[in-house]
Amino acid sequence: MRSRADSAKAAPASGGPSSLWRPLHTPLFRNLLLADAMSDTGTFMQSVGAAWLMVSLAAGPIYVALTQTASALPFFLFALPAGAVGDIVDRRKLILFTELWMAAVAIVLAVLTIAGLMSPALLLGLTFALVAGVGAAFALNVLSFFGVIVLVARWKRPVRHRTTPPETVAGATVAALRYVRFSPSLRGMVFRSGLTMFFASALIALMPLLSKTVSDSPTGYGILLGCFGAGAILGALTLQPARARWSDEAVASGGVAILGMMTASAGFLHAMSVLAAAMLVAGAAWIVFISLVTTLMQTLAPDWVRARVLAIFMLVFQGGLAAGSALWGAVAVRADIQHALLWAGLGVVATTALGLVSRLPDATTDVSPWNHWRMPAIVKDLRPDFDEGPVLVTVEYRVSGDRREEFLEAIHKYGRIRRRDGAFRWGIYRDLEDANRYVETFLVTSWAEHLRQHERSTKADREAEERLRMFVTAVPNVRHLVSA
Repeated sequence: MRSRADSAKAAPASGGPSSLWRPLHTPLFRNLLLADAMSDTGTFMQSVGAAWLMVSLAAGPIYVALTQTASALPFFLFALPAGAVGDIVDRRKLILFTELWMAAVAIVLAVLTIAGLMSPALLLGLTFALVAGVGAAFALNVLSFFGVIVLVARWKRPVRHRTTPPETVAGATVAALRYVRFSPSLRGMVFRSGLTMFFASALIALMPLLSKTVSDSPTGYGILLGCFGAGAILGALTLQPARARWSDEAVASGGVAILGMMTASAGFLHAMSVLAAAMLVAGAAWIVFISLVTTLMQTLAPDWVRARVLAIFMLVFQGGLAAGSALWGAVAVRADIQHALLWAGLGVVATTALGLVSRLPDATTDVSPWNHWRMPAIVKDLRPDFDEGPVLVTVEYRVSGDRREEFLEAIHKYGRIRRRDGAFRWGIYRDLEDANRYVETFLVTSWAEHLRQHERSTKADREAEERLRMFVTAVPNVRHLVSA
């Protein structure tokens, strides 16, 4: 259950404790944050209203849990194409469209609820459409969107100048999947967050039913969710000091372990004060993990693919929430709420073991552009069109005789960078007639995609390239060939 303002809470830790407030000195960020906070207030009012309305309609645990599934499922279905579109089109217009869509659906929710025409199935469908909103809460949610709409409409976003043709949605999607596939650190974080949220979703999905065990009033559910949110604020405030003292891995694993313990014990707490305290701690642990992973995902993804990488992260993250909510609702029907939360909590704790094989990466990696490759001197009459391809690039290396094994180890690591940035096939070959000659080859779909490949190299790749040069005795000979 990640709001749009979570990213604002996830500011990088560099620069000491004051860095938490540093982004507020930027007027655009500050105004967007305030408008977004108002919008999120309405969204959470809608979430409370939708969940409690489902309970009031005498729906069973599976319907209540599916409310969370309906909220998360649109992210799973549309995150990847939305991320691709976000890296291609004007993001200002995209945000305006989505905010207007959500405002329109919230109006429908408010009207149907006030008119007494709402049903469990209809509520699930409209909740799905909204993320894609009891009465007054839904109406207030409508108003909450207009601050963001007005601010984004007035935003004068700088014109983006391109040196290559814009990517298609399909091509941009493939590029994003390829980038994550060949980036082990990003791939590990995506998998880890999805699995953690699969188990952690039980607490949010079953919270309306959990609140009903200690209070028959919607106020009780509001108090529990409010404590969860207050805990998230406390967690965001303590994240910077914690990162200054411990490693990112220790902070994230600690947060996940605490969240798991709170989830496992929640079903056995029958006093509102004790349960509220548990939700406060759970909210802090929840935001610590989400903020830390989200920050790393944004920091480690270069600008050209950032929206798409975050879309893949959201796809897996929200997919875990959607699938987990449905599963734990079904478990609560078969067993009971206490045991569903107990098993889910133990599962959350168990995911900390992933830190042994997929530790969180170093957040100081420099992913700024490093476009240093020499452009080929193309004969005028042979200049290819942008869509011509595939393009075959060959690189000939002369390697020191006693360092061939080290060269092969280095070139295979560098090959991952080639594939990450655009090559759909890569290989390294040795010359049977010359023991010191090696030829690297890689294929790119088109000439435009190869030009983009030049722009996608980052300063973080410099170390891999410089290590490769240590084993080479001459300047590599590069050739570019286009399919005839």
